[in-house]
This record gives sequence, C-alpha cells and structure tokens, in this order.
Amino acid sequence: MTFPRQRGITEQAATAAIDQACRMLRLPTIRAQFPELAENAAREQMSYLGFLSELLMAECDDRARRRSERRIKAAGFPRDKALRKFDFDANPNIDPATIHTLAACEWIKKSLPLCLIGDSGTGKSHLLIALGTEAAMAGFRVKYVLATKLVNELVEAADEKQLAKTIARYGRVDLLCIDELGYMELDRRGAELLFQVLTEREEKNSVAIASNESFAGWTKTFTYPRLCAAIHDRLTFNGTIIETGTDSYRLASTRARAEQQQAVS
Repeated sequence: MTFPRQRGITEQAATAAIDQACRMLRLPTIRAQFPELAENAAREQMSYLGFLSELLMAECDDRARRRSERRIKAAGFPRDKALRKFDFDANPNIDPATIHTLAACEWIKKSLPLCLIGDSGTGKSHLLIALGTEAAMAGFRVKYVLATKLVNELVEAADEKQLAKTIARYGRVDLLCIDELGYMELDRRGAELLFQVLTEREEKNSVAIASNESFAGWTKTFTYPRLCAAIHDRLTFNGTIIETGTDSYRLASTRARAEQQQAVS
C-alpha cells in the first residue's frame, strides 16, 4: 500500500495520514502524542529536525518504559518494593551508599553474588525486590523465586525428566533472586538440585539471596556438611554480604502504633 503525495494537503487529511502511517509502522506513542507535540512545535517555532527528534524520542522513551514494565512483570515479584521507599533510618545496619552502589548494577554485569542476611522484618526482602526491580529497569532479565518453591519445582522437573530444561531456564536470566533461604530445612536431594542451579550460574550470571539464617546456621537448612560448604562458596565468592541485623522494623512499627493508640485512648 502506498500513500498519495500531494502539495497543499489539508490539516485534517494530514492528521488522518499520520494516524494511518503510525498504525502501519506500529508507532503508538507518536500516534497518541502527535497533536500535542505538533502544537508545541508550532508555538515554540521548532525546526523540522527539532520536531522530528521530539517525535522519535517520545516513541523511544515510551518503548523503553514498556520494556521495563514487561521485564518487571516477567521477574515475578510478589509485591512492589521500590528502593526509594526503603526507610534507611529505621535500620542503621544498612549503609545507603552500599545499596545505591548495588542499584547501579555493576555487580550484575560482573556476574557477582549478593547475600542479604538478617532476621525477619529487617528489610531483606524489600531490598532484594528493590534491587531486582532496579536491575529489570536497567535492562537485565530478572527472576524472583522463594527458595522452597524453586526446590519443589526442581524436584518435580527431575521426576518428570525435565530437570535439564528447568535448570537451563533458571540459568539464562541475568539475575536470580532467591528469597527466604533458610526458613525450611532442605533434604539432601533438594539441596543437591539447588546446587545444580547455582553451579549452572557460577561466574556467568548473578544470584542474590535473602536469608534469615546466619552462615553459621546454614547447616540447619543444608544438613549435609560438604554440600552446605559448597553452596556457601557459590553464594559468597567475590560477592557482597549485607547483614541487616536482628531488630525487626515491622515489629517496632507495630509497637509504636500500639503505644500511640494507648496514648490517645
């Protein structure tokens, strides 16, 4: 299909032609924003090149936003936990400079691990999801999963003779975020399957974990000592370890609200 070219085309006909061309070329942002951008260009007396750049940059920016949204959705985060919403004042154990350095994602480019260790309510999961979200926004492929869910999926895949395919799928993402590692004891088979995923990713792609157990307590989760040591090595070698402490922010907030209610009553 070709469009007839003619001089003296009316504004109504030009608008219709632009709308049709944007549909064919799949330029939804230009199609939606063209009237407003054209009005601004006329008011500011922009050059043809300036106006064209405004149109194209609007389309590029919107496509980048949509790609980020798709990557965040594909990551499977259970809830929205933005880094800007993290209350660093509530937990002095966490250095804001370290977290914002991690948000730049250089460690992911270098395929390095990250460990967030601390008690419940100290901000581990928030930081894990927030840093994973930052990575997705920066263009990295990210996957979030609970440790027990990952192990159960690996066991089912092994039973169905789909283990290699499943391990390869978890191996391809740029950042694998494993939450709640240490909440439940893993039998030897489950631990061995998890170790296979970590081995698949070693020095190729990053792993970030959040655990409520200190490294000394990992023997409760991985009861086979040599396997425990090997998993510890995979998750810490050349990586960043952040200890979020033992004082629960959620518990402190609950107590503060209760005290306020008592004071009012």
